[in-house]
Amino acid sequence: MVEPFWAVVASLLACLTTTIGIYTIRKYEEWGKKSVTYFMCFASGVLISVSFLHIIPESFKMNVSAAPIFLLAGYLFLHVTNRLLSGYVCDKVGSVKGSLGPIAALGISLHSFVDGIIYSVTFSVSVFTGTLAAFGMVLHEFPEGVVTFLLLLASGLDKKKSTIYAFLAAAISTPLGTLLSYPLIGNLEESVLGAMLAFSAGALLYVGATHLLPEAEREGKKYSILALAIGILVAILIILSKS
Repeated sequence: MVEPFWAVVASLLACLTTTIGIYTIRKYEEWGKKSVTYFMCFASGVLISVSFLHIIPESFKMNVSAAPIFLLAGYLFLHVTNRLLSGYVCDKVGSVKGSLGPIAALGISLHSFVDGIIYSVTFSVSVFTGTLAAFGMVLHEFPEGVVTFLLLLASGLDKKKSTIYAFLAAAISTPLGTLLSYPLIGNLEESVLGAMLAFSAGALLYVGATHLLPEAEREGKKYSILALAIGILVAILIILSKS
């Protein structure tokens, strides 16, 4: 029962990272806003590399017939979910009013809950696969905590309420997703697990390539490309160390 332990550890680490993001933007707002782009770029490089170089090939080995379909389904699921969410939330955090901040936080909580399920799936395959996925996923939790806090703050809530609601929405929902899903996922047949791994890879690709990178490029930070390249290099080195 080693895999469930590490899946829970990874989800708790993600929860901690999100909490650090919330705390950082509350206490050190200027530094947080300057640094969040580099966290997004690094995490994006890791997630994209890990997905293409390890998780997708692994899922295809486990279920060669269904994996491509579930890979596409995982990508489209997060794409549609985020498009539905964006229908309620303005592009700029500063323009969020009234109930839009809480609606955005609700959407982020769903996203974080799915993150928890991804930990269950990847660690069910192997500790190495789970660790690779968790490495990029945990890093992207920092900017997620920052964004959730800012959305709630911009909607009119004070700092205390924004902190509490951001923690509930973006942080605690991840280990909750892992704890609720692992008992079901841990006993699946290899072919089913392979399909779910492909679904997870599609979701990871969406987070890395479609969610994080465009946001980072919009900021236009000087060393964002370098942060992305370092993320890719780190992921490649980790994968090569296993082979």
